[in-house]
Amino acid sequence: MISLDSKTLSKKINIHLLPTRKFKTVLVSVFLHQTLEKELASQTALLPAVLERGTREFPSFRDLKIRLEELYGAELRADVLKKGERHILSFSLEVINDKFAPGENLLQQGLSILKNLISDPFLENGVFKKEYVRQEKEQLAKEIQGLINDKVNYALESCVQEMCSGERFGVFKYGSIEDLDLISPESLYDYYRKLLRSNPIDVFVVGEIEPDKTFALVQDIFDFSRNADAVDLPPIEVSRIPQKVRLKEEYLPVAQGKLTLGYRINTSYRDDDYVNMLFYNSVLGGFPHSKLFQNVREKASLAYYAFSRLEKHKGIQLIGSGIEAENYERALEIIKEQVEELKKGNITREEMEFTKRGLISQYSIIGDSPYSLVNFYLDGLISRREEDVDYFIGKIQDIKEDDVIEAARKVYLDTIYFLCPENGKGGKH
Repeated sequence: MISLDSKTLSKKINIHLLPTRKFKTVLVSVFLHQTLEKELASQTALLPAVLERGTREFPSFRDLKIRLEELYGAELRADVLKKGERHILSFSLEVINDKFAPGENLLQQGLSILKNLISDPFLENGVFKKEYVRQEKEQLAKEIQGLINDKVNYALESCVQEMCSGERFGVFKYGSIEDLDLISPESLYDYYRKLLRSNPIDVFVVGEIEPDKTFALVQDIFDFSRNADAVDLPPIEVSRIPQKVRLKEEYLPVAQGKLTLGYRINTSYRDDDYVNMLFYNSVLGGFPHSKLFQNVREKASLAYYAFSRLEKHKGIQLIGSGIEAENYERALEIIKEQVEELKKGNITREEMEFTKRGLISQYSIIGDSPYSLVNFYLDGLISRREEDVDYFIGKIQDIKEDDVIEAARKVYLDTIYFLCPENGKGGKH
C-alpha cells in the first residue's frame, strides 16, 4: 500500500507525499483547518466560493479557467468540509504528470496558481470584491435554504442539531442565514487573513513524484507569510452517555415520514477499537444484508429505506429510515430490536462473513482514487492515526463476534427525530 512521507516546512505547513505510479495525474490537496463554531461557520463556508472567483493575477473565474486549460485542462477546486468538530477549507489541483508533457513543468505552474488562489486573492480597495461576496452570499443562502428540499439529509441534519445542540458538532456545515447576513467584504477578508496566518495547514501531493524535489518545490512556492506557531485546535468531544432520550417531531408537507435515531457510540476513529465499531455499524445497517435492511424493509415491509452510518470523528451513529406515519411505533420498535439483538450477540455466520467481504472491498478500492487516498490520510491526521489501508484490512479479517458484541454494548440511544407528514399521525410520545 502507498505510504505517507511527511515533513513540516519552515512556514509551519505540513506536507505529506504519497508517491505512486498508479495515476497519470498529480493531485495536490491543501487543507486549512478551523474549529467548527456557530459564530464562524458561515464565514468559513463562504470563503472557498469567494476565493475561487479569482486571484490578483487572474482576476475572474473565466481568467482562471483559461489559464488552467493552458495546462492541458488542469482542474482546480475549492470546498468546505465538516469532519467531526473540524471545519476545513479544502483546495485541490489536479494536473497531468510532467512526464507526459516534457519541459512544461506543469506541476510547478499548477502549484503557483493554487498558491495564488489561497494566498493572493483578487481584491478591490484592499478587501474581497464586493460583488463577488454579494453573489456568493446569495448562493450560499440558497444552499442553506435548499437543505429542506432533500428530506433524507434534512432529517439526518435535524437529528444531529437536536442531539448535539450544546456541542460544536451541532453546527450546520454552511452556518445560518442570520450569520451570513452579517458578513461584509471587510469582515470576511479580515477573518481570512487571520485564518491563513495562524491555523494549521496540511498539503498532500499524490502521484508519480520525486519526494526530495517535491518537498523543495512546495517549500519554495508556498512562501506566504505565516505566524511562527500554528494555532492548536481543541480536541473533539466524543464520550457521552445520555441521561434520557430526546424526542422531537417536525411536521412538513412530505409524502413519507423520516424516522432518524441518533446514538452515542463512545468510540471514535482515534480509538484502538474503532474497527470493531465500524463492523458493528455495518452488520446493523451498512449493507443490503444488514439487520436493518433485512428486518425493517424486507421482512416487515415498514420502510422504503433503512440504514445506519457512523460519524467517525465525533463518535455518533445515525439510523435513517423512510416510513409511513402510521407505521412509526412498529418501525421504531423493530429498529430498537436490531440494536438489542447485536448487544445480545445474535449475529449469524453469514452476517459476519458478508460484512467482512463488504468492508474489505471498500478499503481495497481506496487506493484506486487519489482523492480517496487523501481523504483516508486526512482522517488519520485529524485523529492522529498513522496506520495504512492494509492495517485496517487486517483488523477486519481478524475480527470476531465477541469484538462486535463488545462494540454494540457501548452504544446508547440519545435522540429520536421524526419528520412527519402534516396530515400524518406522528409518534406517540
